[in-house]
Amino acid sequence: MFVLYNENTRFPVKVWLENESQLEEKCLEQAYHLSQLPFIHKWVCLMPDTHAGKGMPIGGVIAAKDVIIPNAVGVDIGCGMDFIPTNIHMDDIREVQTGNGTMIQAIIGNIMRTIPLNTERYKLPQESKVLDTAKQEMEKYEVNGALLPLIEDGYFQVGSLGGGNHFIELQEDEEGYLCIMIHSGSRHLGKAICDYFHQKARELNRRWYSEVPDEYSLAFLPVSSPEGQQYIHWMKLAMDYAFENRARMLEKTCGIVKELIEKHTDLTVEFGEEINCHHNYAALENHYNANVWVHRKGATRVREGELAVIPGAMGSYSYVVKGKGNRESFCTSSHGAGRSYSRTGAMQAFTTEKVMVDLKEQGVVLGKRKKNDVAEECRFAYKDIDQVMAQQSDLVTPIRKLKTVGVVKG
Repeated sequence: MFVLYNENTRFPVKVWLENESQLEEKCLEQAYHLSQLPFIHKWVCLMPDTHAGKGMPIGGVIAAKDVIIPNAVGVDIGCGMDFIPTNIHMDDIREVQTGNGTMIQAIIGNIMRTIPLNTERYKLPQESKVLDTAKQEMEKYEVNGALLPLIEDGYFQVGSLGGGNHFIELQEDEEGYLCIMIHSGSRHLGKAICDYFHQKARELNRRWYSEVPDEYSLAFLPVSSPEGQQYIHWMKLAMDYAFENRARMLEKTCGIVKELIEKHTDLTVEFGEEINCHHNYAALENHYNANVWVHRKGATRVREGELAVIPGAMGSYSYVVKGKGNRESFCTSSHGAGRSYSRTGAMQAFTTEKVMVDLKEQGVVLGKRKKNDVAEECRFAYKDIDQVMAQQSDLVTPIRKLKTVGVVKG
């Protein structure tokens, strides 16, 4: 870790990398913008997977006094990870044929037939305790009439994957056991909420002659203001929805795994402890004797002893970790490997054929409707996850290393 503290900063920027040359120019510029905000508590943090985002870098963490910044949470509010291990050893199922290919091929195929991917939706509304509760507490939301249709619309998306870097993976841990990992968020709900309240914040900041320049894309809302409270209500709704969305997909995936393995073998499938955690959100926490709003944008909370999930890229490795509760990072770690190439850059640098050959050589089964954009999410487009883990050895302890054996992408 090194610290940036110079003529460009009002508050220090702590970076969990070796040196400034490892930061892309746009990411560094955004870090300097954050460090100029008058309500920063202590310092700005950048995790080792950091790269430029909208307003605030992905892999950025700030603690803010009395304000909340929609773009410092991001457009996919509540995006995060869900993970569960099984008692099934891969050697016992790897060569099993099902009539629909190998066991892993059959599981991947059934997931794709069961869970809507990318922009797909369910034809009928699904059960959602989160949305049912929201309708019972409509007084929290009704003042923001433009967002209300999102609640009814959400019933058709809960339990769906989405696109981009979201995935459902079958993985093998170092002892050879099958595990399941899911990366997804709040679907359209989170983006609509972020965009709506960012615009509200911009309007209010102009009215107040805020010293935060509009070009920073870091317009803020005082948490004591009606608009700040409205955003917090909607943000928490999106977080709960994202949590439920992942849990629903995990439930369906576990059902598919159990059904196919028990149908084609004499094994009984059992599941271990589930870990469901966010990495795009803001929360009121106490750090250095102050109650502050910690914004984690592409960053994972890791209090001392807390379990979390840090994915790599498809065909790479992922980790289950235990937090060390490092106060300097506001008890936070990276949320993944972090991009080395933009999606456009990855498409230009790596061919579909190269990616497909690489996955085949590693024995990874890919479930994806259209392959022409597969390079966007290939492992070559991301930083080396093991290097990222080494750079945050003071933040987390790895307790389980996982290799992709099958992946579903939107």
